[in-house]
Amino acid sequence: MSIPNLREVNRLSETRLIAMGGAALIEGFSLLGFETYPEATPQILDAVLKELVQNQQKALVILEEKLARSGTALLHQVRSEGGRIVVIEVPPLQAPEDYHPLVEDLIRRVLGPSALEESP
Repeated sequence: MSIPNLREVNRLSETRLIAMGGAALIEGFSLLGFETYPEATPQILDAVLKELVQNQQKALVILEEKLARSGTALLHQVRSEGGRIVVIEVPPLQAPEDYHPLVEDLIRRVLGPSALEESP
């Protein structure tokens, strides 16, 4: 039995912090030490996700709403697997008040259209 290379062990235990979306929003994540992809396209998202899956890396991936809802097959696969790659959706910087997470639609379907209405 071989002893694992320490560099390989460190690489596999590290969690990559990745942010993709509009340049203004993503700039803030770079200040926090995230690997950033300003103005990323669905093709760039798929390439990064493919690399994460192939290399069995752990990652926290923050996506601006438009990119998170781009509907790529690999993004759907990663989200349905859960665990090693966590994907979080954030609102666009220009219109955060217009943002509605996808879970709101699910809650309304399950509990009814008025489930999220605020009462006076």
